[in-house]
Amino acid sequence: MTASNASVQMGVDPQLRGRVSRLENGPPVGFPVQFRVSGENVETARAIASQVAAVMREDPQTSQVQFDWDEPSKVIRVAIDQNKARVLGISSQELASFLNNSLSGYSVTYLRERDKQIEVLLRGASDERARISFLKDLAIPSRNGRAVPITQIADIEYELEDGVIWRRNRLPTITVRSDVVGNAQGPDVAKRIETKLSDIRAALPLGYRVELGGAIEDSTRGQRSIAAGMPLLVLVVLTLLMLQLRSFSRTAMVVLTAPLGLIGVVIALLAFGKPFGFVAMLGTIALAGIIMRNSVILVDQIDQDIKAGHTPWDAVVGATVRRFRPIVLTAAAAVLALIPLVRSDFFGPMAVAMMGGIVVATVLTLLFLPALYAMWFRVHPGETPGLLQPA
Repeated sequence: MTASNASVQMGVDPQLRGRVSRLENGPPVGFPVQFRVSGENVETARAIASQVAAVMREDPQTSQVQFDWDEPSKVIRVAIDQNKARVLGISSQELASFLNNSLSGYSVTYLRERDKQIEVLLRGASDERARISFLKDLAIPSRNGRAVPITQIADIEYELEDGVIWRRNRLPTITVRSDVVGNAQGPDVAKRIETKLSDIRAALPLGYRVELGGAIEDSTRGQRSIAAGMPLLVLVVLTLLMLQLRSFSRTAMVVLTAPLGLIGVVIALLAFGKPFGFVAMLGTIALAGIIMRNSVILVDQIDQDIKAGHTPWDAVVGATVRRFRPIVLTAAAAVLALIPLVRSDFFGPMAVAMMGGIVVATVLTLLFLPALYAMWFRVHPGETPGLLQPA
């Protein structure tokens, strides 16, 4: 049931606009699909925003397309005839003060009642303040002691103006926003709509722009924060691998096994219908560390067997067989520990991504790494014992 239909059935004004939104995980985004229109002139920006809103309404997966600015508000303007006002000795400040005192009231004193302080206001009668039509009947005292009707020195005009003008980088900015239908993802819908806005962007006047916001902007901001720390992460990981393996070739071999987890991540996310969002990306980064840990254990065991006097071929096969059980058991423990998080709205994509990546990467590591080691160091059956050097 739409908000307008519901309001009619409940006897409410059909112009009422309601919104039911899901609880958000993480920093609040609000409407998942948002486009910001910025420019110097408010009317021009509103006209461009109306064009963007029309494109958004054509998409079948958007709903409740609206602006963040409210509808124009009714205002009353008092246009003072300065010549007449000067003749009567009434200044604009005096007229403004008189209207403010008549409508809002003038604080004359405070009345203390026990521990409460009550303000005493001097203002006009309630009928005069409630009915704007009485405004033209007000009479302002002049300096000669006579009361002068306001309409004698000023014209009262009724207009519409924007009650709220949001600004971004000191420019008036209108945000066109909408919800999505069903299980549609905000970033997917926003990207699809953005491609349809090329004609509008090409015809924008100088100084006006249409920017993408909403969920996709928030996700991009989070990804940038991760990307900023990636160089330090890579440096620390490579340093720790070099300290443990003490070999450039073995370090490169271990690093090559890290992308194997992406195979399981893609399969698991597609099977469970989970999006690859911010938390799923964090899980994938953590998954790379788990895979490289298993690779380090296996490579180190092979080198230890070769130092112990085994032939390279026997060391590769024997180390893989002996390390099969601890690697598989630790992988199974990690997968089982992540099962309770699968149904979580926030951690579900991360859990699914890590579970699929761990399962597939563990199997591929036990098959791919020994084969890569044998190819890298040219290991053949029947070789004599001794440390290997890369080919």
